[in-house]
Amino acid sequence: MRDRPERGSVSIEVAVLAPAFIALMVLAGVAGRTAVADEAVESAAHDAARAASIARDARHGRDAAIEAAQRQLDWRGLNCVGTPRLTFRGSVGKKNTSFQEAYRSAPGVPATVTVSVSCTVSFADLRAPGLPGVPGGKGVSATFTSPLDTYRSRR
Repeated sequence: MRDRPERGSVSIEVAVLAPAFIALMVLAGVAGRTAVADEAVESAAHDAARAASIARDARHGRDAAIEAAQRQLDWRGLNCVGTPRLTFRGSVGKKNTSFQEAYRSAPGVPATVTVSVSCTVSFADLRAPGLPGVPGGKGVSATFTSPLDTYRSRR
């Protein structure tokens, strides 16, 4: 009697391995999007703090920071769930203060401005039907501090 090859074994292997392969692809997408989002938010915080530190007063500094952060996030193609959140702080002579107080410090006194950017990145388009545990999104944030020119007049 001749041995007959087992029929249908490839179909069973595909049925067993396909969900694992799809889960691996979704995981790679989540990890990749998170890495890109971390880098984009870090760049946005850097640009925002630098733009704020060049301004002569807090109002223009805040406006410049918001514009710089949004421009960087748009350029990177990062789609945040909702509007990215920016928070502003300052310091004068190593003492933490408000953003406005940093600009009110006297010339000759070291002062810095700090901008934090945070955003929730959506993974909604990466969800695979039947695969539980894929998060809906992940919060990413970054903070950067930039010095104000010590000898430039401020308002």
